[in-house]
Order: sequence, then structure tokens, then C-alpha cells
Amino acid sequence: MSRSAPDSCPGVLRLHQAADGPLARIRVPGGRLEPTQLQALADAARDLGNGNLELTSRGNIQLRQVRDASELAQRLGAAGLLPSRTHERVRNIVASPLSGRVGGFADVHGLAVDLDAGLRGDPLLAELPGRVLFTLDDGRGDVSTLHGDIGIHAVGDDEFALLLAGADTGLRVTAGEAVEVMLDAARGFLDLRGTSDSGQWRLHEIPGGVESVVETLDRSPVGEPLELGAPHAVPIGWLDQENGLVTLGAGVPLGTLSARTTEFLAAVERPVFVTPWRSLVITDLDEGPAETVVRVLAPMGLIFDANSPWLLVSACAGRPGCAKSRTDVRADLAAAIESDRVLPETSGDSADGLFPADAVTVTGRQHWSGCDRRCGRPRGPVTDVVATDHGYRLDIDEATTTP
Repeated sequence: MSRSAPDSCPGVLRLHQAADGPLARIRVPGGRLEPTQLQALADAARDLGNGNLELTSRGNIQLRQVRDASELAQRLGAAGLLPSRTHERVRNIVASPLSGRVGGFADVHGLAVDLDAGLRGDPLLAELPGRVLFTLDDGRGDVSTLHGDIGIHAVGDDEFALLLAGADTGLRVTAGEAVEVMLDAARGFLDLRGTSDSGQWRLHEIPGGVESVVETLDRSPVGEPLELGAPHAVPIGWLDQENGLVTLGAGVPLGTLSARTTEFLAAVERPVFVTPWRSLVITDLDEGPAETVVRVLAPMGLIFDANSPWLLVSACAGRPGCAKSRTDVRADLAAAIESDRVLPETSGDSADGLFPADAVTVTGRQHWSGCDRRCGRPRGPVTDVVATDHGYRLDIDEATTTP
């Protein structure tokens, strides 16, 4: 697969001109944010944007309606959120959010830091497309199912499977080898596509790409390829850490976090991880403060109930953010939730025809889109609720229905 248009993936220094104004995307390798960084983001959203942070499906953050790009870059640089002007768009690194605290074979967060440093330390790797994704899975299978381009998946305390284009290659590496092997794989990918924009932004788009990259690594498969399972459940609610502290998983409705809520998160003074499911993981809390966090932040909109209908839904930007959208899908979706038209149980009932916004009732996992492009659609079985010129159309994935 190739494209005629160049890679226009946005960053901080290259903004996307959305219908509602300039949009900046801030890379957060491994998803980790320190309290001072959360405060800097809250200030930037309030002072320079529309007052909200948007969480992305790669654990990054977007600001909409940016009014002063230069000031934004300066603030993010001071906060450690723009450590490289040359490599800023290639730092797409997703790591298992609970790693090292709750479950998993190995703690991959240190490897995420080292991988980010390795990317930034190689001038050649600045030429990677902004859509390349690195995944570091601690063995629980949560981020390997995101089908990244280059990744590792723990199969033991000090053994990792190397994944390319979302599949196990059979190659195995130690923790000490993992980062350099991933960087070598990234260099191999670049060699295949060249440094000019060939229109092939992802490894799976190059015919024979995986096999060619494996050859450049000069390693032989030593393990049976892993069969990666279904997408992992989003961590929500109270989670006991192995060291006796508490982690809280918090859903964020449609991935939109207000500057005010972000300021409250900063005040907790604990590391917070942005997940690729547009949620948050608040870590290293004592029990008393954890209870206070839930009591304060739940009324502000964060979700600590795993049964919330908000956890069943996602949506594209819709109007006014996207000129291609036929309607404000987020407002229509919010109205459906408020009127109990988003239901947890699935059924095999058909839903032919078109429906006005106030008549749409959908069960199970669902994604609302303002047009047929279906931007932001998650992987896995999902019912598509697609806006047309004459109402919404429901495209039901048979895998979402019960027998």
C-alpha cells in the first residue's frame, strides 16, 4: 500500500489545521506524566487552547484551537514534553500502563524511557513516519493487540518476543537487548521505504516488509510464535499494587479532559499514565488519598465504575472539529447515554434503515462517526453508528452479538 500525499501526522511544531482551528499533538512516550507536566498541560490548554486535553489511541495528548504555537512549544519544552525538535513526531511509544505495579512478567517502563532516548539519539530515525508505533507489552497482552509496527512482548522475567507489524516473529531478546533490537528494526524499516516519503507509513504496508526487516537483524527464530488474544480490558477502578499501594484506573468520557480536572490530577502529586484506551492510570497512592481522589474526581467526570456506559463508546471528533463530519456526533452520543440508549447487553436484532439522533439505541461496544471514514475507530468487534445526510446508519459487527 502506498499514498500519494505526504505524511501529515501533526505534532507540536507541525500543527494540523482542523475545522475549529490549529491542533497540536504532544507525544508522551510510555504514557507517563509527572505532576508538573500535568500542570503545564492544564495551563497550556486553558491559556493557549480550547480549555481541554484530548487523549489519543496511542496514549498521546492533543490540544485544539491553539492560539500561539511558539508559546506552546516553549512551555512544553520547559516541562520536558518536547525534548527534541527533530524527533518529536516519531516518539510513539505505548507501554503496558500497569507494568511494574500490578501483574505482568516484567516492568517495561524503564525500557520505554531507554527506547525514547535511543530514538532521539539517532539522527536517521527522525525520518520515521509519524504514524509508526512502538509497543512494549509486559506479557499481559494489553498493548500487543494494538498491532504496532515494532514491539516486544514479555514471555518471562528476562525474555521478550519481538513483534513486527503486530505479529510475533519467533525472535527472542533479553531486556538488555530489547531496545537496540527495536532500534535496529526501525532502521531496517527505513532502509526498506527510503528516507523520502514513499507513502508507506506502516510496516505492514510494505510487501514482504516483516521478512526483510527480520533478515537485517541477523537473528534466528527460537520460539513458537505467540498467538495474541483479544483486546485487553481497560483498567478501571481500585487496583492493589504489589508493593501495598493503590493504583486507580479512571475512564475519561470520549477522551476529553478539562484543564480544571487536569489541575486536580496534578495536585495528587503522583505519576499518571495516559493509556491507549483514552483513560488514565493514577499510581502509587496510599489507601486514604486514593479514597479522596475517587471522592473528588468522580463528580468532576472521571469514571471509576467499570460498568459505566461511557466505557462502551468512542467517537470521532465530529463537528465543529472536523469539516467532513455531517453532525456533532459527540453531542448526539452524550444525549444517547443520558437518556439510557446505550445498553450493555448485545443482541442479534437487526437495525436496518436510518435513524434520527434521538432514536438511536445501540447495545454493546460502539463507535460513532460523522462520516464513512470512521476516524478513531477502535480495533476489535464494534458496532458502527455512522452519520449520513438523512440520519444515522447502524453497521453491526456480528462478533458483537450474542448467539
